[in-house]
Amino acid sequence: MSSRHSPDAFDMKAMKKQTLAVSAGVHATQDGLTSTVYVLLPILAQSLGLSYAQVGTVRAVYSGMMWALEIPAGILSERFGEHRLLVFGLIAAGLGYGILSTANSFYGVLFALLIAGTGAAFQHSLSSALISRAYDGPSRRVALGTYNASGDAGKLLFTGVASLLFGVGIAWQTVVSGYGILALLASAVLWMVLRRLRLKGAESIQAGDPSTTAGWGITDRSGFRWLAAIVFLDIAVQDGFLVFVAFLMIEKNMSASLAAFAVVATLAGGVIGKYACGHLSAHLGVVRSLCLVEGFTAAGIVGVILLPPVAAFVLLPLVGIVLQGSSTITYGSVSQFVDEARQSRGFSLIYSMANGASVAGPVGFGMISDLYSVGTAVAIMAVVTLLPLGMCGRLQAGLNRVGQ
Repeated sequence: MSSRHSPDAFDMKAMKKQTLAVSAGVHATQDGLTSTVYVLLPILAQSLGLSYAQVGTVRAVYSGMMWALEIPAGILSERFGEHRLLVFGLIAAGLGYGILSTANSFYGVLFALLIAGTGAAFQHSLSSALISRAYDGPSRRVALGTYNASGDAGKLLFTGVASLLFGVGIAWQTVVSGYGILALLASAVLWMVLRRLRLKGAESIQAGDPSTTAGWGITDRSGFRWLAAIVFLDIAVQDGFLVFVAFLMIEKNMSASLAAFAVVATLAGGVIGKYACGHLSAHLGVVRSLCLVEGFTAAGIVGVILLPPVAAFVLLPLVGIVLQGSSTITYGSVSQFVDEARQSRGFSLIYSMANGASVAGPVGFGMISDLYSVGTAVAIMAVVTLLPLGMCGRLQAGLNRVGQ
């Protein structure tokens, strides 16, 4: 116990925890802001007279900026460091929400969310790379699961508070401006924390010189491509469901303010799912876990469509567990296909694919809703959820090739 190596061991353990804590805090704030858009959509649709396709476009603009900047964020981190860019992202998100609070037209909302989406792009791949370098083996999946769960905790908190405030009659502009101020305060706190820590945790887990690794550092291109395809389909359904579940409840004759809680109920399950699926994949394996949760997701979505409103509400947290828990399984596999020196780039590619799905999903399902009905669009989501099952064999082959 008196070994001189013990302090180093404790320091490394502390640095890992600090890295996870900082990343989780940023994730909770950014994802909370991102998901608040879901509960804003029914209110904005009513006040601005938006079609379902326009609703999908509002959400897609936010995700579109995340998609466009995800890869540049990963590359820039190699020069400027993940931590500085995390602070920048919070500042941009806060400014975007401040602008949104003054918007009074469809195009004003789009511009504000374009700014907020720019800030949101500077977090997922950066934090995931930091955590992947800090942890290894099964603990990496658990750490990434904890990180993903922190995002859903933020989603639940921000959307829950917003829904309650909307329900008691607080103007949406007031809520949005308050969230913008909160993001700016969070950026200041993060900057001070990083200065106090003197980036010790980050420096000790940074990879070596990225120039020593050629290209993008992908060790198995086929396996990585199949993983990216699964992520695309998975996120398209996730975002599509979260955008339109409130409108599905409105079709069941619920008020817009009450229907917004459908998002909150789904996200509540997501907090559990993101954390639990990290443990599930660590013990059961990637492919088996993925097949299990995708099957339950499809069944759960069908249940929400067919059940009466109260029963559907009861089911939504269970749907959220598997609907969003699948992300932990897929994102936890990224590091297995990417060289240690290129983790930021690898995650940026996958998150870019996910953000592209966040654009395509809401817009595509919104068009289907306009042509047919929201119920039809949600039913198609259940079918799309099953498509990755046919790709799991190829993914497993890739995992076998990289020795997992």
